[in-house]
Amino acid sequence: MTIEIQKLLSVAEAAERLGVSMSYLNKLRATRDGPPFVKIGARVVYDPVDLAAWLDGQKRASTGTDRAKASA
Repeated sequence: MTIEIQKLLSVAEAAERLGVSMSYLNKLRATRDGPPFVKIGARVVYDPVDLAAWLDGQKRASTGTDRAKASA
């Protein structure tokens, strides 16, 4: 089995791909609401596969409050 390592994205690159600011992405990371990330020393990077999966999980059918979060 060969593991293929894709280019990991910096915070700036990940924010650009998601169409959000670096500040917003940093806040999501601090509140644990954002996409999974990898910490290498002091550096934070994102796997493009994780970004896509997280973004897919953000899909909603309406603008109303998410019931799972509202009942928690």
